[in-house]
Amino acid sequence: MKILITGGAGFVGSSLANLFRDEFPTAKIVCLDNLRRRGSELNVRIFKERNIQFVHGDIRNPSDLSDLHETFDVMIEASAEPSVHAGAQGDPSYVLHTNLVGSLNCFEFARKYVDRTIFLSTSRVYSISALNSIQLETHGNRFVPVPNQNLQGFSSCGIAENFCVAKAKSIYGASKLASELMALEYLNSYGTKIIINRCGVIAGRGQFGKVDQGVFTLWVANHYFGKPLKYIGYGGQGLQVRDLVHPRDLYTLMKSQLEMAESCAGEVYNIGGGLSVSTSLSEYTEHCRRITEREVEIACEPNTNQLDVPLYLTDSSKAEKTFGWKPALDSAGIVEDIYNWIHDNESDLRPIFA
Repeated sequence: MKILITGGAGFVGSSLANLFRDEFPTAKIVCLDNLRRRGSELNVRIFKERNIQFVHGDIRNPSDLSDLHETFDVMIEASAEPSVHAGAQGDPSYVLHTNLVGSLNCFEFARKYVDRTIFLSTSRVYSISALNSIQLETHGNRFVPVPNQNLQGFSSCGIAENFCVAKAKSIYGASKLASELMALEYLNSYGTKIIINRCGVIAGRGQFGKVDQGVFTLWVANHYFGKPLKYIGYGGQGLQVRDLVHPRDLYTLMKSQLEMAESCAGEVYNIGGGLSVSTSLSEYTEHCRRITEREVEIACEPNTNQLDVPLYLTDSSKAEKTFGWKPALDSAGIVEDIYNWIHDNESDLRPIFA
């Protein structure tokens, strides 16, 4: 088997590459990445040790893909500018050229040289105003939805694939939704087998988290290294809620999707931990304190960014019904996984996080 992972030195791409290597020791695995994100260069060393081929390239340049000069059984399109804030305060060219033009270059490469493709999209394709229209109340130290709301695509399970995407979302979210639409056109026009996963928050070891993206890893790292944090928005109490999914659980799903690619091509799946693997920032802080055995100062910033939402829960029922899939690792287990990664690689990670 021959596997190409774009964005392959990033958090998700590298995690998937290593999981494929664990299960398929003789597979050819190629990871293409521009190494823009600090820390991703650490994965190149691991690739060499694990016989994973690294190609320093950029999906914005079609020649960087065509220069691979070979066909692949599988492509995982995991490259992206991942911050929802990208382009919001100024020039949006990088996020648009990476997330839209870059994905188009990947789809064109897939049309010619790839049998099956999985495109990793995002829950951020859903409209902010629609997400903010979900009625919430406070229970303990988290927001929870008010029961029996009449919103299309929303239920007690969370956000389903038919939730509103028609209104503004962010430059980032719009670029990913536009790529989804083009993926479907490639399937319809050329028969390119592409499956779309709208992922919620992916969290686990190997993520070089920042305030604007990867905050759940950053939260563990700051506890580990004794650095202060800040609850931002919604009164500054850490009540906002997200569900999490670990890369290993995503990998388990993707294996099933690749096996069923003929029947699932063109389908869109919401992928996340759902209510059972959800956490508020306040609850997550308690996991971090317990596992790291350390408390840090947490300031409060009550003002809310216009791109933020108070709650996102993934309804993964479609994926569960189709593939018999459910995430296995809960939020406390994810914190422990991140903690162990930092502990085991402290000398490499201290310059990045501390």
